Amino acid sequence: MATITAADVNKLRTITGAGMMDCKKALVEADGDFDLAIENLRKKGQKVAANRSDRESTEGAAIAVVNADKTSGVVITLNCETDFVGKNEGFVKLATDLANQALNFDTKEAFLASDFNGITVADKLIEQTGVIGEKIEIASFERLSGTFIGSYIHAGNKIATLVALSANVDGAEEASRNVAMQAAAMNPIALNESGVDAAIIEKEIEIAKDQLRAEGKPEAMLDNISKGKIQRFYKDNTLVNQDYIKDNSMSVANYIKSVDAGLVVTGFKRVALG
Repeated sequence: MATITAADVNKLRTITGAGMMDCKKALVEADGDFDLAIENLRKKGQKVAANRSDRESTEGAAIAVVNADKTSGVVITLNCETDFVGKNEGFVKLATDLANQALNFDTKEAFLASDFNGITVADKLIEQTGVIGEKIEIASFERLSGTFIGSYIHAGNKIATLVALSANVDGAEEASRNVAMQAAAMNPIALNESGVDAAIIEKEIEIAKDQLRAEGKPEAMLDNISKGKIQRFYKDNTLVNQDYIKDNSMSVANYIKSVDAGLVVTGFKRVALG
């Protein structure tokens, strides 16, 4: 039987992220064969993942990262089952490392199939399911590209956002972060009026008309009054039309224009846990 040293155990732990006792047990069972020990840990993860496949994973960490030249960003959520695990420093680091890798891929599928320290991201998630004992998955994956991308991660890593601006001007870093914070706090459904699904507007119009009928308003007035209510809906639910949270005397669009007259918000992405 091979002699298993503390250095061997620590090496396997570094490779896999598994606990010390799990690593020692895997090495003993594999008679010191590292490849076999790693395979055994993955098989354990597969078993745990299969047993917990029907569990809800609504906790975890939401992470936003942006590339060096601020032209592309990604937001992901690494989900788990409990808030205790989601707040763990090692779990948040893994989420951040995965987000930095995700920055190199256009789709969630390509990202999950990519190499992460010798195994695919998908296999890493299975491995960590075995290590942690909870269902772990990438639930959200969103990319955003533009002339200037800013990001924001809400305290506790529960919400992460990206915002694209039309130009890299003085003040773009702070402005994009402020608007990303707006998107995190106010959860807009679209960037502007054109981004709202027509079915949503039709539904809102019907709701408005039903309310007006209940108030006794004549049928001939319903179209004009409901149009006003739809404008209010846009103001409350589209990012550039919302009141700016740091100064509600202006809209987000006007705040951005105060930074630079020609500046506009061209896109955003928001992911959240729960």
